[in-house]
Amino acid sequence: MAAHADDQGHEHKATDLAGVEVKATPLVGTAEDLARPIEVLAGEKLDEAKANSLGETVGKLPGVQSSYFGPGVGRPIVRGFDGARVQVLSDGLGSGDVSTVSVDHAVSIEPFLADQIEVMKGPATLLYGSGAIGGAVNVVDGRIPEAVTDEPLQGRAELRGNTVNDETTGMVRLDATAASGNVVFHIDGLHRETGDYDIPGYPESAQLMAQEGETPDPSEKGTLPNSFVRTDSGALGVSWIGERGFLGVGASLFDTRYGVPGHAHEHGDDHEHEGEEPEAEGEEGPVSIAMEQHRYEVRGGLDDLGVFKSLRAKVARTEYTHTEYEGEETGTVFDNTSTEARVELVHKPLLGWDGALGVQWGQRDFEAIGDEAFVPPSKGLDAGVFWLGEQTFGAVKAELGARFDRNEVDVDDAVAIGPDRDFHTTSLSAALKWDITEAFHLSFGLDRAQRAPTAEELYSNGLHVATSSIELGSPDLDVETANRAEIGLHWHGGPFKLGASLYHVRYDDFVYLADTGIEEAEGPVRVWTQDDARFNGAEAEFGWNFADNASGRWDLRVFGDIVRGELSGNGSRQLDISVPHGDHSHDYTVDLARGGNLPRIAPKRLGGEVRWEQGAWRASLGAVRYARQDDVAEFESETPGYTLVDAHVAWHQDTAKGNAWELFVDGSNLLDEEARAHTSFLKDLAPLPGRGVAFGVRAYF
Repeated sequence: MAAHADDQGHEHKATDLAGVEVKATPLVGTAEDLARPIEVLAGEKLDEAKANSLGETVGKLPGVQSSYFGPGVGRPIVRGFDGARVQVLSDGLGSGDVSTVSVDHAVSIEPFLADQIEVMKGPATLLYGSGAIGGAVNVVDGRIPEAVTDEPLQGRAELRGNTVNDETTGMVRLDATAASGNVVFHIDGLHRETGDYDIPGYPESAQLMAQEGETPDPSEKGTLPNSFVRTDSGALGVSWIGERGFLGVGASLFDTRYGVPGHAHEHGDDHEHEGEEPEAEGEEGPVSIAMEQHRYEVRGGLDDLGVFKSLRAKVARTEYTHTEYEGEETGTVFDNTSTEARVELVHKPLLGWDGALGVQWGQRDFEAIGDEAFVPPSKGLDAGVFWLGEQTFGAVKAELGARFDRNEVDVDDAVAIGPDRDFHTTSLSAALKWDITEAFHLSFGLDRAQRAPTAEELYSNGLHVATSSIELGSPDLDVETANRAEIGLHWHGGPFKLGASLYHVRYDDFVYLADTGIEEAEGPVRVWTQDDARFNGAEAEFGWNFADNASGRWDLRVFGDIVRGELSGNGSRQLDISVPHGDHSHDYTVDLARGGNLPRIAPKRLGGEVRWEQGAWRASLGAVRYARQDDVAEFESETPGYTLVDAHVAWHQDTAKGNAWELFVDGSNLLDEEARAHTSFLKDLAPLPGRGVAFGVRAYF
């Protein structure tokens, strides 16, 4: 059953995720139909996974983890790739935020308002261009209706709390069709407030305290200071629906303020001038971020156009402002205005191939204002054209695709460390899905994907407060190229299901942030550079319906994943760098290793879950073991392993009028274990939350 929240009503319980229609591709298909690897969250599975951040929401899917910069920030990490390599989309268009500029910047998409979330693993550059070389996450929210509703008025609502952070969250969504039957309205809204969250020990890790010669302060135990979150989000949409298509408009708001744990600034250690008293350390107070985004969209579609099956067009204008506060004082302000348009034409069979032609165009105007604006103002322009097609040859389904993009970065000459740049990228893909039997399928994929460097990688030049480091760009960076090979299998037989993938990605000129080993007063010096790299990984998921009788339906799910990212060269290379220091600079020559591990690679995991359903009740108990990460880069510390145990219980009740409601209780980190994410720059300053119990009520009508 397709899982569209606007037509689920009380059917919400029975969602077969393998059969959910994927919205991220113009060629209609389900996750099981597609040869390329994709995961979908919808229905009750999405309800149980929803969290404050998008990364945490999808973080238990095989091959997917999350970055972490406090509870307000979590970006998806797909098979070890994050940041500018993973595109985050709102119904097929970019989110329009600046979450790739810095690790402390949040994604401006609210997971609680999603109908379904799709994670494309492996290069998604064919569909979404340079920024999706590592994958893409598409959040389907239906804020601009594309079809009439089943009932004149329908929707859903939720109210929840959480003991770990004194959370209060409320959301509502309404969809209505006018009496004429041609006009459909949408409205949604969410408000969330949380306090500082509980932790099982101290904010600073034992490793960091030992390194700094500190002893634990009992007054600091049990709570992570400055970890609050306040979020408001809402949208209005209206569409005209005809027999052959639709046209709709929408406007949305995302407004959030969150604390950045462990980041009370401590200036004044070496910047006092002769005759001046040094500033008191830490006087700026805790750092918080206030973000506001306004988004305006127009979408339309038309079916049965002669040789074309359908036309879909969409355009979004996003106005984003993000202010970093030091206590009550304004620090740095980030402004980003972007416009993105996309047109897709699905054609009828041509030489036996069903396919889609597409054009995508985007423009970004970025500016950072303040003493700690380490990235200069810039304008970006991206334009791409693509085709993808599929054809079935007996038991084999073939998918082919190609895309060409042009990317331009125009930087403010007054502050830039290098000239404007423009790049041309080409991506090619081929995939096969072989149905050996009705129950057993093999898939094969080959990709050549390219990514243009971002403005941050090219032109960063100064103190990056979020990472407590000096970050230097390299204006002569070249396009990086990824060549991927993958083999996957899917088998289902009786009560059993098994899926597995094995992949290898060979990068030429991989762009990464290298630690130089140099320490300035403001922190370590890191430089954006590039070299060849290799990623190898595997993931698997097994399901077993081991009982279905008078005691209820019992299911077991086990999953695991592993990825290893390494530079593939030998020896070392020299790099000349210039570190800004007030009105002058310090020059260094550094030796960078051409081999070894890449930094902040997600650790391997093994997880399991037992689910039970009977009548109105459902429950689950699960655990995920995150292994110790000791495959670390130079100057990077190891991270201990940890186990997170969670549980879910819900009671679902249908009403005589066709509505439904349910009560739920969700437990997280039930062992109250100290957990520090290796992917986080804050791992030694901000552990993950301790034991928490979320509870609330959901209504479907």
